Amino acid sequence: MQQLFVLVHSPAVGPSTWRAVAEELTAAGHQAVVPSLLRIGDGAPPFWPRVVAAVRDGLRHVPAGRAVTLVAHSNAGLFLPAISSGLGRPVTGSVFVDAALPARTGPTPVAPPEVLGALRPMAVGGRLPRWTDWWDEADLAPLFPDPQVRQTVVDEQPALPLAYYEQHIPVPADWDDHPCSYLRFSPAYDDLATEARTRGWTVAHLPGAHLHQTVDPAGTARHLVALATAT
Repeated sequence: MQQLFVLVHSPAVGPSTWRAVAEELTAAGHQAVVPSLLRIGDGAPPFWPRVVAAVRDGLRHVPAGRAVTLVAHSNAGLFLPAISSGLGRPVTGSVFVDAALPARTGPTPVAPPEVLGALRPMAVGGRLPRWTDWWDEADLAPLFPDPQVRQTVVDEQPALPLAYYEQHIPVPADWDDHPCSYLRFSPAYDDLATEARTRGWTVAHLPGAHLHQTVDPAGTARHLVALATAT
């Protein structure tokens, strides 16, 4: 059955992190939409309503009754409950990809206190450096398949306000009234995959680094279809 996948990128990077996967899904006979969250850090907090609005706007040309499978990477996982509840359309599944998990009951902090403590000294004029500027080259280089993809991802990143990481995101009741699943790439997300399993979710593993969807879009697409079908 044809699925409509809504691929939500981390607000710390950009939609190019999902575009190759969207192409693979389309080639396999599905539909895929990659909403852009690049402007959500403009203006005053809270920022989560802008995330929901951006995803909703990305689906403006899709018939209102068309059901979707939501897919979130990394930090975008925290927004899936609000997105699911705020779209105003059926959601048949949610897939968290190497992603942060929302609290079982909200609200969920975007960053825990120890992370905020590390971020605050980095902010200049209330804004943080781009995400790829947080890391040493040895950590950054393995994330990308080639220099061209790396440059595309680096160039489109926003400089998010510190206030983005200080916000708390609501977790609406019964947001997970549909099957949820987890696709882990990197060892850093082992504990979150384990937590997903304790919630009764289907968990799969595609070994790679945190941006593995840019390295192996075909494998990522196959796993998304398998998880959506399993649910």
